[in-house]
Amino acid sequence: MMIEDIFKALGDPTRLRIARLLGAMELAVGELAQVLGQSQPRVSRHVGILCDAGLAERRREGSWVFLRQSESRAPVIEAVQRLLALAETEEPAFAALCEADRRKLAAIRDARAAAAETYFARHAGEWDELRALHSADADVETRLAEALADSPLGALLDIGTGTGRMAELFAPHADRIVALDKNLEMLRVARAKLQHLPTAQIELVQGDFADLPFADASFDTVVLHQVLHFAADPLPALAEAGRVTRGGGRIAIVDFASHDHEELRTRHQHVRLGFSDQQMADLLKAAGFAEAAPIALDGGPLVVKIWTARRNAAHASLKTPALETAR
Repeated sequence: MMIEDIFKALGDPTRLRIARLLGAMELAVGELAQVLGQSQPRVSRHVGILCDAGLAERRREGSWVFLRQSESRAPVIEAVQRLLALAETEEPAFAALCEADRRKLAAIRDARAAAAETYFARHAGEWDELRALHSADADVETRLAEALADSPLGALLDIGTGTGRMAELFAPHADRIVALDKNLEMLRVARAKLQHLPTAQIELVQGDFADLPFADASFDTVVLHQVLHFAADPLPALAEAGRVTRGGGRIAIVDFASHDHEELRTRHQHVRLGFSDQQMADLLKAAGFAEAAPIALDGGPLVVKIWTARRNAAHASLKTPALETAR
């Protein structure tokens, strides 16, 4: 992209306002239209110009399209944001527009948070019922953080982020975090929880844990927190986790030890009733990981286990025979 294309893209008051807003957070195109007080088709045209110039990038999440600053042009983006901040100090009219936009943006953030609270209230009884069966969440989080404290987290992938709690927990210690979930409603809950984090540090992605939308060897750390028991076949999910983990990188799986609480299948849609250490060891080996000693937290009828493992240095695609042996 030529530098003149960048300046042409910024040569419009609406696009300047969009660029300033994207410096604060990722926004859906409909949310941008709401802040700017313009029609969605018109805003989409402005968005297209910014994307063509490499200043922004789109990301589809179900029927919604989100816009964020382009990560591939980070130095240019930083320079543009510095210029826009300076413009606010020098141009009172532009500063007033940006301040009004920020007030509307705050209202959107409040609406997101309110929607998240409504979701929590609707499901609080179900979650409280499940939490009563196992160790306190705070104890699990402490032990998980300790298990991963011996090496830098680097780029971290939180598979099945749910409410975004794991991403929030590790954000102060990771270079960047990608939080992935298949469920759109959960992603919107996570977005409300994580919207205080810098947009360059956190990315929310819709996707399936058995078909991750990332290149090989993209992450240093992969976390699956209370996710794997939803998998009819956990092996493809772990194979995908292995594929996207760099050689020497780590995986942490938090889930239940084998149990006989059949009611969880119907009340909470658990497909698998936990895992034995041998099952997990076989799965991790097939996915290309060398397992460390598991950690058990026995705080109720359900025992929570933390399995950690390190990706074998020779990063290779998994073959079907190896997968079949671990089934």
